[in-house]
Amino acid sequence: MGIQNFPPALQPIIQQGFLEREFQQALTSRLGYRACADRVKISVGIGETLTRTRAGLKPSVTTPIAPSTNTSLDNGLTPTGWGVEQYTISINHYAATTDLNMVTSRVGIASQFLQNAYVNGEQAARSLDELARNALFNAYFGGNTRVRSTLGSPGTAVSVDDIRGFQYAFINGIQQVVGVTNPLTVTIGATAYTLVGVAADITNVSSTPNGVSGVLTFSGNVAVADGTAGNPVVAANAAVIVRPAQRSTASALTATDMLTMSCLLDAVSKLRMNAVPEIDGVYNCYLDPVSARQLFADPDFKQLFQGATSANQVFRQGMTNDFLGLRFIPTTEAYVQPHPTLAGLMVRRPIVCGQGALIEGDFAGMAAEDVAPRDSIVSVVDDVAMVTREPIDRLQQIIAQSWYWIGGFCAPSDTTTNPTTVPTATNAAFKRAVMVEHIG
Repeated sequence: MGIQNFPPALQPIIQQGFLEREFQQALTSRLGYRACADRVKISVGIGETLTRTRAGLKPSVTTPIAPSTNTSLDNGLTPTGWGVEQYTISINHYAATTDLNMVTSRVGIASQFLQNAYVNGEQAARSLDELARNALFNAYFGGNTRVRSTLGSPGTAVSVDDIRGFQYAFINGIQQVVGVTNPLTVTIGATAYTLVGVAADITNVSSTPNGVSGVLTFSGNVAVADGTAGNPVVAANAAVIVRPAQRSTASALTATDMLTMSCLLDAVSKLRMNAVPEIDGVYNCYLDPVSARQLFADPDFKQLFQGATSANQVFRQGMTNDFLGLRFIPTTEAYVQPHPTLAGLMVRRPIVCGQGALIEGDFAGMAAEDVAPRDSIVSVVDDVAMVTREPIDRLQQIIAQSWYWIGGFCAPSDTTTNPTTVPTATNAAFKRAVMVEHIG
């Protein structure tokens, strides 16, 4: 009932200024990257890193034993072994806290204790999702960059926008620092060169999200035609990036290079070529709302659903599930950046992930009794510890509400899966995800 409906004599004594006695929740980010991580426990007492070893496969045998060599104790056979590769998870400690005065909170409009718990939980979930996203993209940006400054004359040093993926070469499945003894083949422009050194710039000027600008040093001179600003620089083991119209770099994208169904099908085909296992039957595709909107405008996409019984449901929800081998997961945590050269345009990056694209290491001792005694208030929710500390101030009024997580994320490599063991496999060191770059 509106206050104007009360008798005029009563209206002045009715308080109109009370606040709503409940906090309205803020808009929250839509998360999802952490869902593609395989979780492992990092045991107590083994240090701050966990190195895991993955066994490779042996090549197929398609040549029969020659009768003339099938003699002696070895039957003419030469023993062969299988390769291994290793990846390391480093754990770190992440935490945040909020203080609450239980006395002054009693005059508040609603329960600050419950609101603090909600806000802490949302902060923890978003923090871990961004850590997962960063680890995923750091690996799958690797080995793909562009020349930043044109060479004045043929030379061995080339300035590039991002050195990630060029610092290490995989030797027998183990990452080794690139150098004269551990070179890496890199294609600049149209020519392959031998990389022997990498140095980061003192001042980072990379335009790639979380990128590190720097200088690549090669064993021989790079031609000016190859070392021209904007030319692609691609390592021999670079992760696959799909772009509309076969653009070579993100800076080469034009205003018409939007997301299409064809791009996503290309990403799926790359994963299947590398025999990447699916996540519950399909691959996860993380994309922001603008990317999803472009997909719905794609003529091939619309034609596919003309007359389909599922069309109404698909377009009513504005998002598809389990479609063409993909599970679309909308997220607001996707990387979005201004186009490096074209004003007013944004570069967006959906990513398609298979099982094992990420490994999450959770420290097993987070809630152990010597860390969280029995009389403490510690709850572990989704491997995150939520802590409430009793008042220990002089007036015993201020409690602390905190959360912490001890762990880390890494993207494992798959160098032992190669054309020798899986004929359709690519040479990418990281094979379990494919990034798509487009304009939006």
